[in-house]
Amino acid sequence: MEIEFQRVGKKYDSGQEALSQVSFHLQQGEMAFLTGHSGAGKSTLLKLMMMIERQSSGNILVDGVDLTSLSKKAVPEHRRRVGVVFQNHQLLFDRSVFHNVALPLLVSGADHAQIGKRVRAALDKVGLLGKEKYNPMALSGGEQQRIGIARAVVNKPQLLLADEPTGNLDPKLSAEIMNLFQEFNSVGVTVLVASHDLGLVARMRHRVLTLSQGRMVNDGGFS
Repeated sequence: MEIEFQRVGKKYDSGQEALSQVSFHLQQGEMAFLTGHSGAGKSTLLKLMMMIERQSSGNILVDGVDLTSLSKKAVPEHRRRVGVVFQNHQLLFDRSVFHNVALPLLVSGADHAQIGKRVRAALDKVGLLGKEKYNPMALSGGEQQRIGIARAVVNKPQLLLADEPTGNLDPKLSAEIMNLFQEFNSVGVTVLVASHDLGLVARMRHRVLTLSQGRMVNDGGFS
């Protein structure tokens, strides 16, 4: 999936300006990192891509199509093409690992005959194939994050977004999670990871976009 922001701004009803004149272009199949201080606008930018929030000004193009031109009926289809990984996992602890990963497929009305196959394939990619019947609470923090990643990719998204996915993990687990993102990127998935861990970002050697007070202050090559 190709993403282009053209002078995008986001101002909330409270008067807070979360983003101002933000422009950048992510190519199809590219992997990049989004950095910046807490409150810089990283989460808001990701929400605009997901159409959870709408911009106040400017244009956001996805594969050349302006998101503001999409009908309400087209929004769920757009969201199915985007996988999202959160820092706090947002798992359901009253359900098994299998059912957590299957949730996007159930919501989208996927064929039940395919759900088991797709869920097991996603769990296999993140190294959790043998733990589908476990309750997520029985697993470690790193394994819970892997469940979140499996859930994000079970729909075979064209764009994978991650919001501080390693914020609660130690350096070794953080590196493992980042390597998983690289693996998905290597098969053509466009990946954008928001992270404040500048050391980890530097080691990954991908393009870095930096926000400061809602403005894009750096759009460089490697960090």
